[in-house]
Amino acid sequence: QVQLVESGGGLVQAGGSLRLSCAASGRAFSSYGVGWFRQVSGKEREFVAAIGRRGGLTNYADSVKGRFTISRDHAENTVYLQMNSLKFDDTAVYYCAANTVGLYSGIDSHYTYWGQGTQVTVSS
Repeated sequence: QVQLVESGGGLVQAGGSLRLSCAASGRAFSSYGVGWFRQVSGKEREFVAAIGRRGGLTNYADSVKGRFTISRDHAENTVYLQMNSLKFDDTAVYYCAANTVGLYSGIDSHYTYWGQGTQVTVSS
């Protein structure tokens, strides 16, 4: 069993930056693929970014390419999402998720474990 805890959300002006963290329990986390997804109330959850088990392979939604960077620190059992040049449309609850096969997938059904989410609000 893996528990995921997101942090780092908050209120930021458009053009600003935030770094989200996803801290995990359990040694097996280092072999898992991890993704970030986001959801606006009343809308479907959408993929943001994902990283493979070794950290060398990443995947991004077109809407965040060039602005967001996903990375992981195996020693800290943590995955990060650095978000730069934030836009109003980035406002959402951000969730991290882990899949046990190490995929850097953009499909939410591939993920087994989910965090509770952290709110990101970008003011225009």
